[in-house]
Amino acid sequence: MNRYFADLHIHIGQTTSGKPVKITASRTLTLENILVEASEHKGIDIVGIIDCHVPEVLLTLTKLVKNGDCVELENGGIRFNNTTLILGSELEIYDDACKGPIHVLAFMPSLEKMQEFSTWLSSRLTNITLSSQRIYEEGKTLQKVVKNLGGIFIPAHIFTPHKSLFGSGVTYTLKEVFDGSLIDAVELGLSSDTTMADQIAELHNFTYLTNSDAHSLPKIGREYQKLVLQEPSFLELKKALAGEDGRGVEANYGLNPYLGKYYETTCEKCGIKPEADQVKCENCGSTRFVKGVSKRLKELASSIENTNIRPPYIHQVPLQFIPGIGPKTLEKLKDMFGTEMNILHEVPKHELQKVVPEKIVEYIVAGREGRLQVTSGGGGTYGKVTGI
Repeated sequence: MNRYFADLHIHIGQTTSGKPVKITASRTLTLENILVEASEHKGIDIVGIIDCHVPEVLLTLTKLVKNGDCVELENGGIRFNNTTLILGSELEIYDDACKGPIHVLAFMPSLEKMQEFSTWLSSRLTNITLSSQRIYEEGKTLQKVVKNLGGIFIPAHIFTPHKSLFGSGVTYTLKEVFDGSLIDAVELGLSSDTTMADQIAELHNFTYLTNSDAHSLPKIGREYQKLVLQEPSFLELKKALAGEDGRGVEANYGLNPYLGKYYETTCEKCGIKPEADQVKCENCGSTRFVKGVSKRLKELASSIENTNIRPPYIHQVPLQFIPGIGPKTLEKLKDMFGTEMNILHEVPKHELQKVVPEKIVEYIVAGREGRLQVTSGGGGTYGKVTGI
């Protein structure tokens, strides 16, 4: 068996011809740029690009395979240099069972299956050319279609206050919205970790994923997992999510939840964090708050402990979060040591000391060991690394 880093939630900002896909994403986030960034700069072995249902994206992928720039793998996925692309789609559910709305991820094994899925979606989306569109279909029907095509189904960023399974204000359970037997894994999101998620009993038997939800090239790989696979392919990924044949998630690497944008409850208007049970902001007088994930999970927590053994959840701090590492310093590190994954995980301290100041080296090492001090984020603002 081999170990592979995987980030399974990456958006496309625009198509090759310049048409928008994910409106809020960077325009540099093209399919081609993602593949180069993941393979040559990040060191991510497997990427899930979740806008592959878009017709022009499918056309571009077909051309890349035809030209020999990419290779479609026998066991699913598309290979580009050192990275395997898993074809995915993010969709928004709002049906009779779900008044959320909820975002979900669907992955297909091949271009052919994604083309079939895109054709099926085209009559159920207002605009097939855009990302994260609302699907006018029942969530459980969507699950069955995904499974009939041999795909993978994953509820996305399940604790984010907006557009998620357990977002603030939601009163239903997972089983009311979905068929649990047709869920391959759940994605935690940036403001939670394994310990926090396991407060909810109905999640105990699901595999947890930690992905970047990248809206720009630098954000790729800010959360990821290490997978144990025979090879980096769709079929092997599917086995890993099910824990079959020795495959599985060996470790989750995610932000310390304090660094996430929605960890704490904050005033919707001015961003100030209220005191416990405060109903009016003392700073601006607003009565509207964005409920933090930490508070939401306390509301949902059950008294049932999870007896299953989880992979370790490692509070990984991306290099871009570390004080003193700007674009020039990051380029200097990558010029010397290759990829960000190599810098984060492999390069010895004494080698780092030859390239960057001692203070930055200490921050990188402290990040590996989980010793960085952070302040919490909330209301759409990230937390910050404040020291060691």
